[in-house]
Amino acid sequence: MKKKNTQKSVKLHVKRGDNVIVIAGNHKGEQGTITEVKVSEQRVILEGINMVKKHIKPSANNPEGGIIEMEAPIHISNVAHVDASGKPTRIGRKKDENGKLVRYSKKSGEIIK
Repeated sequence: MKKKNTQKSVKLHVKRGDNVIVIAGNHKGEQGTITEVKVSEQRVILEGINMVKKHIKPSANNPEGGIIEMEAPIHISNVAHVDASGKPTRIGRKKDENGKLVRYSKKSGEIIK
């Protein structure tokens, strides 16, 4: 019998396309753009950060196989959103004048697109 995933889907503070800075780990201080968000694992993949080498077996797509470099995921707790001034900030949610929920920078107060 297959075990069901009992973990609820949570609302994350980052989205694909956000500019973030790594605040912990081997790549601390590096900035990058989020290319993929894995909600169930609570991890993100950043463009050009946390590069690892992966050994690939020969296949139809890659007949030679070999070693490729790719980005590895980072836990979302280790990244912080970067606002317009270039400083890391926390993100809050509030309703705008139309009643729509928007994200805003808690440091500067400006709305994040």
